[in-house]
Amino acid sequence: MPASALFHVTSHGDAYPAAARPADWRTYAACAGLPDETVFAHRPGPALPALRACAVCPVRRRCLETVAPAESWFDGVSGGRLWRNGKEVRLPAGLAPDLTVDHSDHS
Repeated sequence: MPASALFHVTSHGDAYPAAARPADWRTYAACAGLPDETVFAHRPGPALPALRACAVCPVRRRCLETVAPAESWFDGVSGGRLWRNGKEVRLPAGLAPDLTVDHSDHS
């Protein structure tokens, strides 16, 4: 999760910590705390820590639904996949984490 997602900005431009607002799905993301350059990586190597976090993330499905990478031209990791310009990036064999067990929320 990007550091910017950890703060809420009011309509007046004031930012306060996310802990001061009600918890949302991002609070439970396995990638929380990873650096932005990992979560928003353009290539598989630098994205690997975020992709591994997705493999055990309890909100992976919610992330994919909310970010909607194909509709938003997203660059980075969302829902266990690497995206560039809203298109899924094919990962080299052996590099992709095992996402066969769905640990994500079912909401």
